[in-house]
Amino acid sequence: MDVSTFYALFSATCFTLVGLWWNVVQNHEEWLREPARRRVVGGVYLSFLLPALMGLFAQVGGVGTPGIWRASFVVISVVGCLSTLRLLGMGSREGAFPSLVLPQLGAAAVYLLIAVVGLAPGIAGAIGLRPIQAEAILLSLLVLLGHGLVWRFMAGAGRPAGTAP
Repeated sequence: MDVSTFYALFSATCFTLVGLWWNVVQNHEEWLREPARRRVVGGVYLSFLLPALMGLFAQVGGVGTPGIWRASFVVISVVGCLSTLRLLGMGSREGAFPSLVLPQLGAAAVYLLIAVVGLAPGIAGAIGLRPIQAEAILLSLLVLLGHGLVWRFMAGAGRPAGTAP
């Protein structure tokens, strides 16, 4: 598949996931009443929005002007990593949602790798990929982790107290 086609489809899919998540949240207003749950809901939102934005910048920058997508990937992934680590820190202090720790740690690690490839694109060449291809794989992993986060939240932390997961 052509990389620009991938990013067009990827970005559109991620924006669709953002819309679907808004719809789910709209049907669960109770999630927004508690600050800890509201933060997790926002974290899930970012897990689809930030990759969608990176996909857009990959289309704008493309292969011809890699500086655009590389800079945007670094900035956006730093925002994602810091946001995810902040959520983890707040969650551990509050003792909330231990089932979300693994997907959040994984997401923070992938965000970090995205920034590293953006800053040092030669790393991708060491494994036989163009930098924008390596980033596509990492972004796919990030969305996969976002799906895991949604599943763990909806099957556990997002369920009303007293109901079986």
